[in-house]
Amino acid sequence: MKSISNTLLTWHAEHGRHDLPWQNTQDAYRIWVSEIMLQQTQVATVIPYYQRFMQRFPSIVDLANASTDEVLHLWTGLGYYARARNLHKAAQLVSTEYEGKFPTDFERVLALPGIGRSTAGAILSFSTQQRFPILDGNVKRVLSRFYEVEGWYGKKAVENTLWELADFNTPDQGVHTYTQAIMDFGATLCTRSKPSCSQCPLSAHCKAYANGRTAELPHGKPKTAKPTKTTYMLLIKNANDEFYLQQNPPSGIWGGLWCPPQVEAITDPITLNSLKLEVLQTLPIYKHTFSHYHLQITPVMCRLKSNTQRTAESNETWYRLGSEQEFGLAAPVKKLLAKYA
Repeated sequence: MKSISNTLLTWHAEHGRHDLPWQNTQDAYRIWVSEIMLQQTQVATVIPYYQRFMQRFPSIVDLANASTDEVLHLWTGLGYYARARNLHKAAQLVSTEYEGKFPTDFERVLALPGIGRSTAGAILSFSTQQRFPILDGNVKRVLSRFYEVEGWYGKKAVENTLWELADFNTPDQGVHTYTQAIMDFGATLCTRSKPSCSQCPLSAHCKAYANGRTAELPHGKPKTAKPTKTTYMLLIKNANDEFYLQQNPPSGIWGGLWCPPQVEAITDPITLNSLKLEVLQTLPIYKHTFSHYHLQITPVMCRLKSNTQRTAESNETWYRLGSEQEFGLAAPVKKLLAKYA
């Protein structure tokens, strides 16, 4: 079986990415943050978030000592907020259990919240040059095409095959360079759609290319129709032009983020947490898609029936757009508040 490592190392020396903000460092913390942000997210999107995050939290201890709201505020718009919550929890564990120093033992890294086998391997490959294979989305695509791996890699047997191939190709020396090389190769050349096969140094031995299957491989997840859920989102403003927000529970969709109240049905008048509301207008539906379902949000503009206003509880607040309040807001919520401010 032919290895791709030497070819990719040669390709990367000339064509790889060498100046990303999280490169050219062995600081496990900086590498870890970048790896978490890059999950499900393109490099161009991540760069400004990463730079702001590192400026605000330059060390693991700084992140550990931050409030959840501060962390989620800097994550607003990046999506997949469980990543931020797990990153925060893991920083607190590292701060207390390892005196703020990121562990270098694979099993200890793997035990941290939000870190799986591939992410643990990447962090240690880059920071300590320990030999661990990785298997992120880019690597799965490269290996699936080159070796013509059949089946969706969400199935355990297919995933196991890919891990074996990843391990086979990971060199004993220069593992950090190879890890970056195969990630870059998948991200820039062996792309999901319209791969640049005419410029590919692996094409002479790529089974998918030889058999005209680059568009077919890797096999995608069997398609199933996503369900659609509906909700009414109450946009409540007070006399100071502030929106009423509630903080979601720490787990679940938009966990820990601040949102307008949501209800299943609208009655007029509405009493919500002793606030008496008058419905002013039902606004056009806003659609948002999660990984597992579609959400149809019907915004409903409301106002307080009286000027009396009680003190907000710990999980609720009055929020003005553009203020210096540091709250984590889901991207759809932020858009709706901006549109109807």
